[in-house]
Amino acid sequence: MSAAGLLVARSRAGIAERLALSAATAAGAHIATGEVPIWLAAYRRSAGTVVSRIPFAALGQWSFAVDTGDLRHRSGRFFTVEGLHVTRPGAGWQQPIIVQPEIGILGILAKEFDGVLHFLMQAKMEPGNPNLVQLSPTVQATRSNYTKAHGGTAVRYLEHFLDPGRDRVLTDVLQSEHGAWFYRKRNRNMIVEVDGDVPADDTFRWLTLGQILDLLALDNVVNMDARTVLASAPAPADGTRALSSDAGVLTWFTGERARHEVRARRMPLGRIAGWHRGEDSIGRADGRFFRVVAVSVEGAGREVAGWSQPIIEPVERGVVGFAYRVFDGVPHVLAHARVEGGFLDTVELAPTVQCAPSNHAPPAAEHRPLFLDALLNASPDRVRYSAVHSEEGGRFLNAESRYVIVESDEATTPTEPPPGYLWVTPGQLNWLAGHSRYVNVQARTLLAVLGTVTPGGAR
Repeated sequence: MSAAGLLVARSRAGIAERLALSAATAAGAHIATGEVPIWLAAYRRSAGTVVSRIPFAALGQWSFAVDTGDLRHRSGRFFTVEGLHVTRPGAGWQQPIIVQPEIGILGILAKEFDGVLHFLMQAKMEPGNPNLVQLSPTVQATRSNYTKAHGGTAVRYLEHFLDPGRDRVLTDVLQSEHGAWFYRKRNRNMIVEVDGDVPADDTFRWLTLGQILDLLALDNVVNMDARTVLASAPAPADGTRALSSDAGVLTWFTGERARHEVRARRMPLGRIAGWHRGEDSIGRADGRFFRVVAVSVEGAGREVAGWSQPIIEPVERGVVGFAYRVFDGVPHVLAHARVEGGFLDTVELAPTVQCAPSNHAPPAAEHRPLFLDALLNASPDRVRYSAVHSEEGGRFLNAESRYVIVESDEATTPTEPPPGYLWVTPGQLNWLAGHSRYVNVQARTLLAVLGTVTPGGAR
């Protein structure tokens, strides 16, 4: 390793140790963990936000293009809803997809209090959240938001992430988002440490990583954007011997990307097959997968007080889970090289199971995901983690999944798994999550809590 590479490795190790100390600290310097849900609920009541479903004709700044049927904002900014045509050997489909080429910023400010890193978290309203207000990063903004395309107020603390030269960057990586609903969407995930005073109003609180991990045990408290930023941060090297070496994992993953032939091209929304556009939704005749609907938002307490927008609504709560086993004393999870039409590359590492079960009921039962029944039918004593988390509340309406980590055995999840699956350690998954487009957003949510449920974890 070069001198520069050694310096980077040492720096990353030092950051990981400081993060581990914060993860082991369950009592913060500013607010008790049990008070955080109370604070969020109080903010929710005071904001008085109302989200209502509306017909497409009531979308004030949005309309369907005459030539393509694409759903666009009058400004040409924010995002569009278009069609996507995906083909694979022996399979193919068409669907609506959100196209948002802007790279947004998901950033968390960090600061030491009493020698322990704390993170500045925001109480943020998003119209798609089932409970509206959840714990969010310090900054969570698209380029259209922070360049004020909506004509609203400035994004607080943005300067620390646009120009972090005077601060210390703890992590900075481009990460993908939901490949089934976004076309090649990426956001910059950052944690930036500050030394000076950072004034915070009543919508922000400083929390240790340990407090945030405790809150991740609760349903719908920590939002998706906070989860992905925290999962991208470095963890201490565990020094354990995995079933596959790091080089072996990379070779397997590169082979998975190479063996899948996937072609995805954008097409006019008005011409996709199998979907029908009504007055207030775009959906499939069989009711599967998701719908495109429209909502209006009033009393938002955001950069603008109200707006209307299209939004994707899944048909049911999903199931997202890792099968977990210990080999020679070393924890492993079963990762899946998953194809999604909106990925920039063909596959990313996903949890063992990631689906909405009803999409695979008869007559589609022959395509039922492997290991789904092993996770659904696990006895309670084998469930190491279970919580309901919502997905990106700015673009998805009531999009929830039950996230689980389930201890399995040779009978349900063999040591030699089928093609497309590989046992990896949490450390290997964290190492890959420090790079772009390796670990998908659902796996990153589970990665954020893996250290709390596996032997030798941070807590």
